[in-house]
Amino acid sequence: MPRTGRVVLPNHAHHIVQRGHNRQVVFAQNHDYEYYLNTLSRWKSELDIKVYAWCLMTNHVHLVLEPPEDVSRLGQLMKRLAGRQTRYFNRLEGRRGTLWESRYKSSPIQTECYLLACLRYVELNPVKACMVATPGEYRWSSYQTRSRGASSGLLDEHPCYTALARDPDKRFRHYADFLRQTIPDSELYLIRKSVQRGQLTGNRRFVDEVEHMIGKRIEHRSPGNQHRANRIK
Repeated sequence: MPRTGRVVLPNHAHHIVQRGHNRQVVFAQNHDYEYYLNTLSRWKSELDIKVYAWCLMTNHVHLVLEPPEDVSRLGQLMKRLAGRQTRYFNRLEGRRGTLWESRYKSSPIQTECYLLACLRYVELNPVKACMVATPGEYRWSSYQTRSRGASSGLLDEHPCYTALARDPDKRFRHYADFLRQTIPDSELYLIRKSVQRGQLTGNRRFVDEVEHMIGKRIEHRSPGNQHRANRIK
């Protein structure tokens, strides 16, 4: 069966997930995480990609990235991240072969409705995995950088985030309160399934707008009922 063509939109945030091959460990030591983030910092600048969130888990990564008008740069960045980390890992372990799944997963985000929800989803990953009690305890996500309220060479601030408050400290407090709210099951289901299937993280109106923009239909499934959402792990 041929692969479904990936939808990549210029100047739109995308939720991206890449997993280790057969879910193998890709980050074992602190330097493994640091090496990946250093690559991300360097190449996001060279390729003019905005980084709104990240979370590096033991065997996969979550990113929220925005490509410029030249959308091919998103793929170039992901290729660079995967290739450099693979060479680094293989050199340390004295091995050969792939480190990652052959294809990363990507979902364009409807900004006004789901951008903050996707940031929350990404930065709460270690909490939902029971690795930490609060997102601030986890070193390898954008939450710690965001909590400092200072400009970062890696983390960009999206207008949806800066609109929470003018003062950086107050802005972060509003965001932290947002993370503590109960997340609707339908929201969790939509975000998870959209990135797994390479569909759009958004409502029917967003799907219609994108279909008009790219000139073709996009498969879209409804979020489903709460019972079904509760079964998603």
